[in-house]
Amino acid sequence: MIWYTALVLAVGAERLAELVVARRNMRWSLARGAVEHGRGHYPPMVVLHTGLLLGCLAEAWWGHRPFLPALGWPMLALAVLAQGLRWWCITALGPRWNTRVLVVPGLPLVAAGPYRLRRLRHPNYAAVVAEGVALPLVHTAWVTALAFTLLNMWLLAVRIRCENAALDTAGAPA
Repeated sequence: MIWYTALVLAVGAERLAELVVARRNMRWSLARGAVEHGRGHYPPMVVLHTGLLLGCLAEAWWGHRPFLPALGWPMLALAVLAQGLRWWCITALGPRWNTRVLVVPGLPLVAAGPYRLRRLRHPNYAAVVAEGVALPLVHTAWVTALAFTLLNMWLLAVRIRCENAALDTAGAPA
């Protein structure tokens, strides 16, 4: 349990690092005329992602969930791969990456890194989905994995519609 707690806390620290990057990138974007879209879904997103981390710990500790090596090790590998994909996305988008939907008018869509794979328009969300399943299942926190996944499906539908509409209205060349 100590190692799992350390893992979840490390993911929490990674999220805080993301917020630092996002704040810096927000200043960059706003200085270039960015418009924010979808402010209404941002607070529920923060609550959901915080709930994922808290749920992992609460269910593992108080639900006395065991570490099952046949499940835990592959899920740990998937969680690590999801983090790698997330940071590949962050790196590819550079100062345009954010936790909020900010679009600088007139900038072309990014076509580097995982964004060059046109069939997967939102690779960062593939990382979010993978992590939402994998992180809880490292320590068999299946209720958290299921609850997060179901709520995240709804939230991602809202978020992706918002991002696509924002990119379309900004006239971002492909």
